[in-house]
Amino acid sequence: MTTSTPNVTDLKLKRKSRILEISFDNGEQYQLTCEMLRVYSPSAEVHGHGNPKLVTHKKNVNITRIEPVGNYAVKIVFDDGHDTGLFSWQVLYDLATHQVELWEKYLARLRAEKASREPLIAMNIKYN
Repeated sequence: MTTSTPNVTDLKLKRKSRILEISFDNGEQYQLTCEMLRVYSPSAEVHGHGNPKLVTHKKNVNITRIEPVGNYAVKIVFDDGHDTGLFSWQVLYDLATHQVELWEKYLARLRAEKASREPLIAMNIKYN
């Protein structure tokens, strides 16, 4: 029995619901939210040097582009400008198959650090 990571065969972005549907060549299919992908981006910006940064205020983040990288990964460009993470098939499969535990861990960390998922609202106030 081989334990290699299945390859991604299809990615479908549902912008309105902010969901990325992922199909693998082993027949498995998953849905990941854009927020989950953003807060667990495999980028150095998020992961730091072994001390992952808590990414906050991304509840409404969306994906603007998905660019193939060879036959093993995609570069996901988010509407907040983040575009440095390469999501290999292994990373996508790990996120998909462990999303419940990872999400609970993320929510617990938000609570512990008194942080929020809610987006920041930019306000332009003009005084006359």
